[in-house]
Amino acid sequence: MDYRIEHDTMGEVKVPADKYWGAQTQRSSENFKIGIEKMPIEIIRAFSILKKAAAITNYKLGKLDEKRMDIISKVCDEIYEGNLDDNFPLVVWQTGSGTQSNMNVNEVVANRSNTILDEKLIHPNDHVNMSQSSNDTFPTAMSISAVMEIEEKLLPAIKQFRATLERLEKENEGTIKTGRTHLQDAVPVSFSQEISGWTEMLIKAEKRVEESLEEMRELALGGTAVGTGLNAHKDFGRIVAEEISSLTNTRFVTANNKFYSLTSKSDLSYAHGALKSLAADLMKIANDIRWLASGPRCGIGEISIPENEPGSSIMPGKVNPTQSEALTMVTVQVMANDVAINLGASQGNFQLNVFMPMMIYNFLQSVRLLSDAIVSFDEHCASGIVANKEKMKENLDKSLMLVTALNPHIGYEKAATVAKTAHSKDSSLKEAAVELGYLTEEEFDNIIKPETMV
Repeated sequence: MDYRIEHDTMGEVKVPADKYWGAQTQRSSENFKIGIEKMPIEIIRAFSILKKAAAITNYKLGKLDEKRMDIISKVCDEIYEGNLDDNFPLVVWQTGSGTQSNMNVNEVVANRSNTILDEKLIHPNDHVNMSQSSNDTFPTAMSISAVMEIEEKLLPAIKQFRATLERLEKENEGTIKTGRTHLQDAVPVSFSQEISGWTEMLIKAEKRVEESLEEMRELALGGTAVGTGLNAHKDFGRIVAEEISSLTNTRFVTANNKFYSLTSKSDLSYAHGALKSLAADLMKIANDIRWLASGPRCGIGEISIPENEPGSSIMPGKVNPTQSEALTMVTVQVMANDVAINLGASQGNFQLNVFMPMMIYNFLQSVRLLSDAIVSFDEHCASGIVANKEKMKENLDKSLMLVTALNPHIGYEKAATVAKTAHSKDSSLKEAAVELGYLTEEEFDNIIKPETMV
């Protein structure tokens, strides 16, 4: 491999000749050979946005000339478009402030700019990092990436799944089935009502996620090293937030208290709490669907779901609820990520939190997994759900909990005796009620009407 010599304040370093990163990136790649988890590309994209916005802002404030602003902006666009992805090799397990990833971006922007210009015009610290510190850029990149990924991927996925459930709800109006509580038979419910519970979970989850983004829109940029804004213009934070809003086409504002923004990550923890809440509801929906589809002959079997692939390497013809299994595994991962993020958020020491790379890695993984799994579950499972109305009626007719409707007429204790008698003798509720002398057949039929019980 061919190398070139780069230098930083600690001396000279050999860097691969075909890469744009510099000495600090190289040192990090050699000093932190930990795991395989790379800094998320979403963070790199967010850095390209904030570095471009910073260059534009510094130009507007008279701190950076137009030529430097233009070339920095051009290279940031290249990074955002993914043209330089192989220049960001650093792992998550590095300095807890993300300093090396900030410098990775600074060095790539500077070296790529100088290559294009064919002159040493851009310095990674003096120009690309002007008015900034890793301590305010990394949390800003966290906020930008989190908001953008949720708005562009997760919220559309929730809306897509919600539309499917709303369609199924309308299609199954009037279909009565037995309800179930404690995994035991309960009083009747319509299938549309059951689905409406799932739908409402998504409606509330969507609202919680949207509300949790509001604090994430407050950007640390402008606080520099410890929150005081040293070496940045007093208007830098406000203007750069406006530029970032313009570049991303979504709203960001400068944080009122930069000391909070640098050391506290409660906003990220709070937002991930909304993701965990969504995961909990998705676990319930996926479990309900796979239980209702269990069988095909020896389970509940009240719905059918799409048959996507063979389910067993030894049992011919077996088909499994694989989309439910994938979605529930994702929800468990999200819940585990929440623990890591909460612990990381608790580790703000003095003027800085130093668990940030780990936190945003887990946060973005949660968003990515939830977004992909929801779309997959919707397209390959939920959208193909079909009610097995005959099985629903069969189960409903056998349900002993229809006896609940007798309570106002013969009392709870007599109704319980009817249910227990029917169960012990394997007879119908009507047969038991008549045998016990509590009701006539006509009286029973006038009371026990499942369609009036929902």
